[in-house]
Amino acid sequence: MIPGNASLCPARLEPIFSARPWGARSLAPLFPEKSNLAEPLGEAWMTGLECRFAAGPFAGQKLGDVWRTLPPAWTGTKINSAAGSFPLLVKFIFAEEKLSVQVHPDDEYAARHEQAAGGRGKTEMWYAIHARPGAEVLAGVKPGVTPEIFKRAIDDGSAEDCLQHVPLRAGEAIFVPAGTAHTIGAGLVLCEVQEYSDLTYRVFDYNRRDAQGRSRELHIEKALRVIRFGEQHGGKIQPARIVRGGVTETFFVACRFFAAEKWGFAESATATTSPEHFDLLIFLEGRGSIQWGSESVEYAPAQTWLLPAALGAYHLAPGERTSLLRAYVPLPFDESARKLAAQGVSDAALSHLVYP
Repeated sequence: MIPGNASLCPARLEPIFSARPWGARSLAPLFPEKSNLAEPLGEAWMTGLECRFAAGPFAGQKLGDVWRTLPPAWTGTKINSAAGSFPLLVKFIFAEEKLSVQVHPDDEYAARHEQAAGGRGKTEMWYAIHARPGAEVLAGVKPGVTPEIFKRAIDDGSAEDCLQHVPLRAGEAIFVPAGTAHTIGAGLVLCEVQEYSDLTYRVFDYNRRDAQGRSRELHIEKALRVIRFGEQHGGKIQPARIVRGGVTETFFVACRFFAAEKWGFAESATATTSPEHFDLLIFLEGRGSIQWGSESVEYAPAQTWLLPAALGAYHLAPGERTSLLRAYVPLPFDESARKLAAQGVSDAALSHLVYP
């Protein structure tokens, strides 16, 4: 039971870590306790349904169990928690080696063919926290690549050659709509914001094998059905930035599944939640406190906090320079565009940032 509006407060979630063959054996500095690992870890799920609340009125409970019980004061008036699972999955990705060449289906295909796996497709955004010199991602097929050409490339091990190479530096972001063939290169630490889905169709995994000599399953036929050939809609984001009250706000994307922006500040910052949706604050660097009313909690790097929609005004008081990503389920296209315009984002930038 939710004990009324008096319980509204930021609630922190504990991560769940996943081993991956392409992962890293040290997740420092984000997770300094995860060093000298016996097996590589590739992902830290920050809003997984199995993630437990570390603070707030649901401490010790799993997000998936709590979500369906939450009232609009927590979820927002435009989100029906009883109608489905938590809508946003936030991950940290630690790529010491290349990920597989892969693609994610869209909602329509997933609803028709993947109900057992949740029936939801996957559109995502990657924000680069760290990038070694020369790091890159591959996202989208090159012009002129057809399904037949791509299938032959899969068969002869040259699928990478069909994809567009995108150099990536720390602070840059990539938008990856469902249907975009892609892989993440080595030497990257990313924060991924995505639809809540784990549907992945692998087409090439560099012939890697596990300790038992087994290769991971490929899904070539399904992938060829969902890959977008021809004009590509993803790629490196050209963000819009504004400075307001000592806070640098960088707007990355507002698609119909999620919106994501970055805040950077060294002095106290004030913000207000929207009654229409909850907010996720994903802290990347810096320590300080989140203050609301007469209460406060301490934040630190690699923490994700769920802020209830009806929390209202709150303050971020940094003890050191802080950067964070704010993610939320956006309003319809026209409302999102109007709100960003009101915040000072130009019409030219809106055409690149807001995806209907």
